[in-house]
Amino acid sequence: MGKTNKLGFWVLTALVVGNMVGSGIFMLPRSLSEAASPAGVIMAWLLTGFGVLMIALVFGNLAIRKPNLTGGPQIYAKELFKQDSQASILAGFMSSWGYWIGNLAGIVAVITTFAGYLSTFFPILTSKTPWFTIGGFTLMVGNGLTFIICTVMLWGIHLIILRGMESAGKLNFVATAAKVIGFFLFIIIGLFAFEKSNILPFVAMRADEAGHALGMMSQVNNAAVNTLWAFIGIETAVVFAGRAKKQTDVKRATVLGLFIALAIYMGISTLVMGMLDQSTLIHSDKPMIDAIQSVLGPLSGKVLAGIGLISLFGSTIGWVMLSAEVPYQAAKQGLFLPAFLKENKQGIPSFSLMLTNGIGQLFIFSTVSKSISGAFDFIIVIATLAYLVPYFISSIYQLKLVITGETYKDNRSRITDGMVALLSTIYSVWVIIAGTADIKTFTYGIILLASGIIFYRPLLKKRTKIKQKEALSA
Repeated sequence: MGKTNKLGFWVLTALVVGNMVGSGIFMLPRSLSEAASPAGVIMAWLLTGFGVLMIALVFGNLAIRKPNLTGGPQIYAKELFKQDSQASILAGFMSSWGYWIGNLAGIVAVITTFAGYLSTFFPILTSKTPWFTIGGFTLMVGNGLTFIICTVMLWGIHLIILRGMESAGKLNFVATAAKVIGFFLFIIIGLFAFEKSNILPFVAMRADEAGHALGMMSQVNNAAVNTLWAFIGIETAVVFAGRAKKQTDVKRATVLGLFIALAIYMGISTLVMGMLDQSTLIHSDKPMIDAIQSVLGPLSGKVLAGIGLISLFGSTIGWVMLSAEVPYQAAKQGLFLPAFLKENKQGIPSFSLMLTNGIGQLFIFSTVSKSISGAFDFIIVIATLAYLVPYFISSIYQLKLVITGETYKDNRSRITDGMVALLSTIYSVWVIIAGTADIKTFTYGIILLASGIIFYRPLLKKRTKIKQKEALSA
């Protein structure tokens, strides 16, 4: 790997912030208001912020203590079992597969949000006018155009990344800087426009899909999966650890990125609740734009939409880079087929990038039959649960290192890291239980994980052939 593909502290931080503060900041104010009352939303943010901080510290510790294990949190799964055993390979593969699928869904969530904010300039993207009918299916004009835009954006970014990792990372850095400045300006305006009456009643009942009333803790549980989605991407620096200039930058970039994202999220989600009444917010496809327009008029909405489009463009670059890196690094660890190791002259994992975007294209078909907000809600629940497995595994692996004393020379750091890992494990289990309470979501999650068997069988055959060749040559 050439020096041109090495990533410094600020580029790593920008990737972390850019991937976290992507689609979530634009769509979550609506999703959260639907899931919980203002009190429940704030409680969910605080609990999630603390839980994700524990996860971030686990990632940072493991990056320093196990610098040879690069490629993301899913890689730690195979280290829980005996080296090269069936259990080790299966655990590593399934964790990597689930994490990869989560990343693919993340790409689509960001791209569909891009299309939603583009509709500020081109309202036809939300048109419900029938375009054409095939059998019993009718394609609406808005859905069809959204599909086309999402497709063009996906493959346009594909070409940008093929030109080089460092140049793509710098482009992501510029987009991230622009959005952070824009979001803090929004927060300043929101402080002056905040209406206390909009956020009242602060504590209120919400209902599930069956119409059953939800108390405060049930609301927090509902919101917890959504708020965790906001921090998906916290592990970005860990995934790129193999391309980092210094391993210590991985932990620093992860923690700094988390605090920047948490400040933006809590500020904007709370202020939007005070700028729009609850009914308007729940039914909004672009809540931040609707909020700013209610204060400064239509022109301000277009300015914010422009910042949003720059932000989402940068986020998409980061997500595609991340998603292509996952199977590439997994193949390096012997967990994916060797074909994923193929690189172009710029050191980009070209086969992995092509297949990642090809499968991402299949996810984009969800925009054909759903509204933008409907596609977003469907994708984030599935993606978040796919991420939680490797997050949980990372915490367990950190506990294993603490218990065995591997890489530790003093008890003080063992105790501190042990407490962090335990809290991270408890948090991960809590969100998994909250997220899989709905049987439909649980079923989708199982199907996505089980679909990995398509790739696992060829992997086993390939590993068996390699072992047979090694035995013959010995």
